[in-house]
Amino acid sequence: MLYRRDRDFTIHVNGHELMQSRQHESEMALARLGCAHLSGHKAPRILIGGLGMGFTLRQALDMLGPTARIVVAELLDAVVEWNRTFFGERNNRPLEDERVDLETGDIAALISRSRSAFDAILIDIDNGPSAMTDSANLYLYGREGMNACRRALREKGCLAVWSAEPSRKFERLMMSCGFFVTRFRVPAYKGSKSESRFIWVASEDRRLLPPGGGEPRSKPADKSKGSPGGFRKKC
Repeated sequence: MLYRRDRDFTIHVNGHELMQSRQHESEMALARLGCAHLSGHKAPRILIGGLGMGFTLRQALDMLGPTARIVVAELLDAVVEWNRTFFGERNNRPLEDERVDLETGDIAALISRSRSAFDAILIDIDNGPSAMTDSANLYLYGREGMNACRRALREKGCLAVWSAEPSRKFERLMMSCGFFVTRFRVPAYKGSKSESRFIWVASEDRRLLPPGGGEPRSKPADKSKGSPGGFRKKC
């Protein structure tokens, strides 16, 4: 359900408020953190899981150059239509950018069939690992989904995941799948000091993680005792 009051919009799913247009700072931070390692990259390829109100896509487009390609996967046709009809006045119509390819369907299926395809994957398809709005999303936030994300990333790629809440369990899961992980606490909206959201950035190369986050959480594999490939076999 879409609600509007003056210039502000709110989306509700299954009776729960999922997002609102006034609180989009953390959605923009998802793009800034997940694409920070792409500065100077001539032709990056990005996957955004969850169109939302288009603010993550807008920020990624503003950061990246004219030869970038961004694939946006959105499950709900209604969300795509609302972006084209209503949200353009708030986010400068990112779906009209020629660098954008829209895929309507399940992002988990898209990721599972991809191999070394993306320089960054940005995931914001639910309330986070708790998958409040759709239990089917638990697959992507689980071990199989995280391993599929790792395989879909290129060698110098980063995965960024948005969440409404922190989750040590999810952090440990990401590490167990061969990632270095760092967590960022970001404001829900500009100027907010009391309401926060969380973003994890993960990569197999620790040097690619953006600075300024919380205590880095490293993957527990001992590189001196074998290659990362040996760790993948445990997953």
